[in-house]
Amino acid sequence: MNIHPSRLKPALLALFAGLGCSMAVAQPMPTITVAWRLKPPYHYAENGELKGLLLLRAQAIFTEAGIATRFVNEPQRRIWNNLAHGEPNYCSVSWYRLPEREAVAQFSQPFHMDQTHIVLTSTRNLDEVKAHATLPELLANKELTLGVIDGVSYGPELDGMMARSANQIMRRTVDTPSMLRMLAAGRATYVIVDRADWAFFRERDPLAQTLSMLEYPDMPAGLPRHIVCSSNVPEGLMEKLNRAIANTPGAPGPSSGAGTPRRRRGEGFRNGQGRPMSPWRTSAAEGPRGKERRADCRSQSAAHVD
Repeated sequence: MNIHPSRLKPALLALFAGLGCSMAVAQPMPTITVAWRLKPPYHYAENGELKGLLLLRAQAIFTEAGIATRFVNEPQRRIWNNLAHGEPNYCSVSWYRLPEREAVAQFSQPFHMDQTHIVLTSTRNLDEVKAHATLPELLANKELTLGVIDGVSYGPELDGMMARSANQIMRRTVDTPSMLRMLAAGRATYVIVDRADWAFFRERDPLAQTLSMLEYPDMPAGLPRHIVCSSNVPEGLMEKLNRAIANTPGAPGPSSGAGTPRRRRGEGFRNGQGRPMSPWRTSAAEGPRGKERRADCRSQSAAHVD
């Protein structure tokens, strides 16, 4: 059977077009570089093995989404420089959502909710810090030195309060354990830290026994953390991540460590069983001064933290 050349050409063009479409569809999704900064207990490594609550959860989310990844440890400044310059196929984990960050990166749905921050001070400075019943009073004392980790955000509300603080500021580009060791050495009067950071340090460093924790009822509520990706990462990949976050155990909510709710003034703090504690009642860390008025903050030594 003879096929006229005028009919053969369109048929061949259609065949090659179909093959081209099939090849395009078959192209695999590129491997995504997922950067993480050192922040135990959320993300760290031991003996080359990735560890940390949020780092392992992020791995599970990308796996659930069917996205090939390469996890790398990078400093915070490099991570945000890469995001700002549109590094291709690039994401990072566990960030607060801030306006300046939204300008350079795409944010997933929340995949973790922080608890409220706490105040830490050395035992020798405990009475001086406890004399301030509220967080604004503490930040207004010109005689106190607040230790601040440079280059990180404590959340928009706390960042603003610290920027307006009358305290002397000791600002250092260090990780949280290093800042807490500086606090123990007397370099600062107090610091404001993530509750999980303190729990990790308390379990591993003997210097924790020289520090005391205080909770303030007017401390800003904990914030959600997100996965962020370069602005050129396809929208479809972000949609896959969001579906995986919803389908992966540990999604943020009241049962997964949501921030401690704010207490009404005068309500005081709760003990380990969840029962309200009177603002006038002394804690064990305050010793025998049971009849003295208790400040609106609760203090505990390292050995007596809930």
